Amino acid sequence: MLRRTLVGASVAALVVGGTVTYLVSDGSDATTSATVRPGPGPGRVSQHALRDLTAGTAAKKVAGLPAASTERFSLLGVTWDKPRSELRGTVRVRTRDAASGRWSGWRDVEPETEDAPDSRESAGPGSRGGTSGLWVGPSNGVEVRVTGHGRTLPAGLRVDLVDPGDGSGGSGTSRPRAAGEGGTDVRLAAATEPVDSPAPDASSSPTPEPSASTSAEPAEPPSPSPSASTSTAPSPSQRAAVSAAVTAPKPAMVSRAAWGADESLVKEPPEYDTSVKAVFVHHSDTGNSYTCAESPSVVRSIFLYHVKSEGWNDIGYNFLVDKCGTVYEGRGGGVDRPVHGAHTYGFNTDTAGIAVLGTYTNANETPAGVAPTQAALNGVAKVAAWKLGLTGVDPTGKTTLTSAAPNGTGGKYPYGQKVSFNTISGHRDGFATACPGAQLYAKLGDIRTAAKKLTTPAVAVTLTGAANVGGRYYTKSAVTVGWKPVESATYQVRVDGTVAATPAPGASSAALTLQPGTHSVVVHATYGDGSTADSPASTVVADVTKPVFATPPALSLRRATVSTTAVPVTLGWKATDNALLTSVKATSPAAKTFAGTATSWAATAKPGAAQSWSLTAADAAGNTAASGISRSAALMPEGQSKRTGTWKKTTNSSYLGGYGLYSASKGASASWTFTGREAGLVVKRQSNVGAVVVYVDGVKAGTLDTRASTLAYRQLAWTRSWKSSGQHTIKVVVAGTSGRPTVCIDGIAYLR
Repeated sequence: MLRRTLVGASVAALVVGGTVTYLVSDGSDATTSATVRPGPGPGRVSQHALRDLTAGTAAKKVAGLPAASTERFSLLGVTWDKPRSELRGTVRVRTRDAASGRWSGWRDVEPETEDAPDSRESAGPGSRGGTSGLWVGPSNGVEVRVTGHGRTLPAGLRVDLVDPGDGSGGSGTSRPRAAGEGGTDVRLAAATEPVDSPAPDASSSPTPEPSASTSAEPAEPPSPSPSASTSTAPSPSQRAAVSAAVTAPKPAMVSRAAWGADESLVKEPPEYDTSVKAVFVHHSDTGNSYTCAESPSVVRSIFLYHVKSEGWNDIGYNFLVDKCGTVYEGRGGGVDRPVHGAHTYGFNTDTAGIAVLGTYTNANETPAGVAPTQAALNGVAKVAAWKLGLTGVDPTGKTTLTSAAPNGTGGKYPYGQKVSFNTISGHRDGFATACPGAQLYAKLGDIRTAAKKLTTPAVAVTLTGAANVGGRYYTKSAVTVGWKPVESATYQVRVDGTVAATPAPGASSAALTLQPGTHSVVVHATYGDGSTADSPASTVVADVTKPVFATPPALSLRRATVSTTAVPVTLGWKATDNALLTSVKATSPAAKTFAGTATSWAATAKPGAAQSWSLTAADAAGNTAASGISRSAALMPEGQSKRTGTWKKTTNSSYLGGYGLYSASKGASASWTFTGREAGLVVKRQSNVGAVVVYVDGVKAGTLDTRASTLAYRQLAWTRSWKSSGQHTIKVVVAGTSGRPTVCIDGIAYLR
């Protein structure tokens, strides 16, 4: 191997992602001048395998990477091959500051397996186990030591170095979309428990508002500009009448586009649950050295680490909150929809994960944490109250969830066990972990209380005259919104934020006529004491456009068993709709209903007479379109063929007409002339019969081997179609197959 001296250091060249990266190992704490500047782009992840550093007689396995110069990065983590295997040991790192060139002291990184997708996502190609990511700021050097508790460590250990880039250059439009994505399509759930239920336990006893101990860093103004403004909620004293469901204002939030998510990395569309019954609070455990101006870079780094290092489809958390209280959109799919996350292994279904950026363990733990800021606590309370309010869930209530962690995969509870949770719980409640850290976990009771203060009684509404499909309502234009009026309250019905109806006092409904398009419908209540409340938004699609048969119905022969009363056929079509196609119904020759996604019908045609094949496509709004064709099926038995060579007759009721013809004479032929648009050969199939050469209108079309492993009569085994009906001749010639020359023919079936 060639060697070259470079400032007294050894140099190793690694090929990473098609580029050559140089690791400069000096094994010292020497300060190195750094002039590297962060480049524009959505970020990247560099990976370096760890080496076996175990001494020959050592009792503990050691892997690591000697101090080395690397690509620029700001977050790092250690990953390994199997996503559910556990790293039993310690992980320590130190890094070199890219600006000053100084090496940090050794820092601990927490091994974890509890922040994880469900099995179907974590079992995908490229999935890996990993530590939590550690934010170290712009760096260009690293040293890693992984020490096992014994003589084993997971296979495939490597250090992943995440450069968050500046968020530019990534695709903001390539993320796969699930059907119907983009509306407020959440189901209004019944309250989990009465809103005035007592505090679940002493640790969550209500206090006036979340109070924070001394923070590691004063709160700073957040850097990104949120895309919405936070509205003010009425005080609890204004809510004299409390209903079974609650709602809360939507907090200001930084979108995925604003923090720079590279949507091209997300390969699968989001999955949706049926509701959100609880939120789990986490800490990202990425350290506390970040500034609020760096928060988008931290979020972007976590996204890259989850997707490119651990092989997940998207960032695991549904929301993230920084120390300044800024809320960031997490996993894609719509913040107001029940997106299935990857945050609490075993309990990702019907829950949302909220991660506070930072580490909030006790100060004397390893790694050491700090107390959460007041702003962070308020941010968690706001997003939890709003998210739970979308499904009418009380933030101080309880709910029951079912463990989905397969036994033996590290779940806290056995698979299928029903577990009672606070609707705002900590990660450690659902998994054996220290997350969200002792200092943040101690504040969950205060967060619940603050979230409760943000809620108002939700106005329960009904919509009639519209079809509810997957949480969205569809109508041609008219819909009636209903509610249960409260004495002394007045109501407004708002469509897309504009007042569309102001019913008289005491009214319990209002009729709306909507313009074509997708609308958000909300009932706004003003109570006698001046307090107000809104219903959860209902998405209503007004649609007057009929479905379209992009491919009109077409009938074709189907390879199956023929009888004298039934010719196997397939009716094919493709229907589309501008909103949502719900069904396609056959009205003749038989009645049958298909899903909107269906494109074919395996049916039979009655030979000898013309039949109408009629379809009606319907969309969710009730618009319909019809299309159909008329076709005749016919049979020509073997007796109507023109034959040459030696053919013999065999009598058996299993043949069409009670008999068939067979020949073992090579070159013997049979032909049928007919007028039609498609034809097929009907043969007997079994293990000892041979092949025929097929000619269409005098041109060889191919060879058909009639052999099959099991005996079957009247099999439509070969077909040929034409664009229009016309006169054609089908001819078969016995091929004389070695060892099995005999063929048995039973005629042809055709469509005209």
